[in-house]
Amino acid sequence: MNKKRQNQRFFTNPNPHSVLNYKRKKAQVTIFIILGILIVAAAAGYFLLKGKFKPAVVSANLEPAYNAFLSCVKEDGKIGADILESQAGYIVLPDFESAGYMPFSSQLNFLGNPIPYWYYVSGNNFEKEQVPSKRDMEKELGNFIDEKIHDCFLDSYLEKGFGISMGEPNAKVNIKDNEIEINLDMNLALEKANETAVVRKHKVVIKSKLGELYDSARKIYDYEQKNLFLENYGIDALRLYAPVDGVEMTCSPKIWNANEVFDNIEKAIEANTLALKIKGGDFDLNKKENKYFVVNIPGVKENVLFVNSRNWSHSLEVAPSEESIMIAKPIGNHPGMGILGFCYVPYHFVYNVNYPVLVQVYSGDEIFQFPLAVVIRGNKPRKPIETNAVGVFSDNLDEHKNVLMQVNIYDTSLNPVAANVSYECLGENVRIGETNENNGSLTALFPPCANGFIIAKAKGFADLREKIESSVNPDVINLIMDRAYKKTINLKLNGVEYNGDAIINFVSNKTSKTIIYPEQKEIELSEGNYEVQVYVYKNSSIKLSETKQEQCMDVPKTGIGGIFGLTEKKCFEMTIPEQIISNALVGGGKQTKYFVESELQNSAIIDINADSLPTPKSLDDLQENYLLFEDKNLDIYLR
Repeated sequence: MNKKRQNQRFFTNPNPHSVLNYKRKKAQVTIFIILGILIVAAAAGYFLLKGKFKPAVVSANLEPAYNAFLSCVKEDGKIGADILESQAGYIVLPDFESAGYMPFSSQLNFLGNPIPYWYYVSGNNFEKEQVPSKRDMEKELGNFIDEKIHDCFLDSYLEKGFGISMGEPNAKVNIKDNEIEINLDMNLALEKANETAVVRKHKVVIKSKLGELYDSARKIYDYEQKNLFLENYGIDALRLYAPVDGVEMTCSPKIWNANEVFDNIEKAIEANTLALKIKGGDFDLNKKENKYFVVNIPGVKENVLFVNSRNWSHSLEVAPSEESIMIAKPIGNHPGMGILGFCYVPYHFVYNVNYPVLVQVYSGDEIFQFPLAVVIRGNKPRKPIETNAVGVFSDNLDEHKNVLMQVNIYDTSLNPVAANVSYECLGENVRIGETNENNGSLTALFPPCANGFIIAKAKGFADLREKIESSVNPDVINLIMDRAYKKTINLKLNGVEYNGDAIINFVSNKTSKTIIYPEQKEIELSEGNYEVQVYVYKNSSIKLSETKQEQCMDVPKTGIGGIFGLTEKKCFEMTIPEQIISNALVGGGKQTKYFVESELQNSAIIDINADSLPTPKSLDDLQENYLLFEDKNLDIYLR
C-alpha cells in the first residue's frame, strides 16, 4: 500500500518539466518505431515484388513499335485536321442539296473539291446555315481517327518478330488555339521475345492552328451576318459599274446591252472582292488606295483572303428590260417642251445579284476556308439574320430550357434507339441530349416554343424531324425512326451501262435527296414512297446565233419642227450576241416507286434504266426534249 501511494505521489505531484520531457521521449520513441515498421515493410515489399512489377511505359525493345503506332495516330490527326480546314470544318460533308431557282447548291465546287456553304439560299428560296461548332469538329476528328487507326501500317515490325494487337478505339479530341490534343483509349498489346506490354491510354499532341483559324473564321462570319459588309461592297461595285439611278439631259433614249452590263458587274465584283483585306493582315495602311478595301473586324489578326470568280455559279437579274436590252425613254419631248430644251432621260434599274465568296483565313502553311452567299435584292443587301446557325447548338439558349419533357425513340420494330436529340425553335437549333440505348428514352429540359421541331439523328437511321404543337407544357413524346440503307446506284441508258453526266433525284414527302452521277453513286434510303427523277445530259454545241432586232420610236424632229413638238420615227438596230449551250438533255424520265424496308435490307444495288431522247441540234429541239421528258418512265430494280 505504501509503495502504491509513493508511486501515486510520484505521478500526482511531479516536477512539470520532468513530465514534459517524459512525454517527448515517449513520442519520439513511437515515431521511430512507426518509421522502422514502414522501412521494413517497404524493403520486404520490394524483394517480394521484384521481377513482377512492370513499368507504365513500354520497354526499350518494344518502344520502336509503340512509337510507330503513336506516329500513326499523329499522322491521322494531321490528315483529319487538314480536311477540316479545307472543308469548312467538316470531314463528313452534310447532305448535298441541289440548286433550283437560286444559283447556290449547299456546296461550293472549288477546284473540283466540294466545300459546304456556311450560309446559302436554297433552291426554294430559304436561307440556310450549316456552321459546325468546335465541338462538332472535335467529334468528327475523333471519329476519323477511330476509323483510320486500324489501317496503321506496322508490317515492318511484324516482320521483325513483333506481335501487335489492337482493341476498339475511342479517340477524344481537344482543339486548342495552336495545338490539337488527342487522347486515344484503346488496348494496344505489344510482344517480342517473351516481353509483353499492354497500353490503353495514348496521348498525342499535334502542332496546329486549326482552333485559332476557326475562331477567326467565326468572327468574320458573325461580323458579315450582322453588318453585311460583303453585300455593301457588292452594291458599291454595282453602282460604279452599272446603270442604276440617274438622269441625262437628252431627247434620245438611252440604251444598254444587259449582257455587257452583267459582264462589267462580274469583273468588278471579282476584282473588288479579291482586293478586300482585314485590318491587321498583310496590307499597307499608308497607301490611300488600300483604305477603302480594309475591313476592321475585332479579334481577327490572321491574314484573310476573299475569293470570287465569275466562273462560279451566280445569277444577275435586272428590271426593266426587254430581252437583253435595257432602255430608258426620254421625258419632255411632247409638244411645246422642246423649245425650252427640256428633254431628259431618267432611269432606274433594279438588280438582284447573287454570288459566292470563299473566305480563306491563313497563317503560315495552314488555311481554313469556308464559302458563303452574297445576296443583293432590289439594289439592297438582304436582311441580317441571327448568327445562331442551324446545325450549331447555341449554349446561350440553354438558359431558356425550363420545360421537362420525355422523348422515347424506337425503330419500326419498337426496339429502342440511341439517338442525338435537338430541338429547332424559330430557326435556332438547341441540343437536348441523347436517348438511352437500353430503353430509347430521354427526359430533359426543353425551351418553351410553339410549333417547333424535334430532330433526332442516329447512325443507321434516316434523320427524323417531327413537328410538335407546343413545348410549353410537360409531355411524353413517342417517335419512330426509319432505318436507312446505303445503296449503290447503277444507271443504264437504253439498257446499256451509262457513265456520263446525270442528275438523279429521290423525292418523298419527308425528304429530298440528289446525287450527281457518276461522281456520286451512293445514296441512303429508308422505307417510303419516292418519285425518282433522272436527267441525263451530254455535251452539246447548240449555237444560238447572233441576232439583230430593229427598235423604233418617235423622237423630236430636228430644226424648227422640233420647236413645235413635231416628231419623226427613228429606228436603230440592236445586236444580241451569239451563245452556246454546252450541256443538253438527252435522256431520262420519272417514276414513282415505294421502297419496302425488306427490299432495302436485302439488296445492295438499285438499277435504274432510262430511255434516251433525240440529240438536240437547235433550241427548238431542246425545248421539245423537255416536253418529251415529262412522258418518259423509268425501270427500277433492286438486287
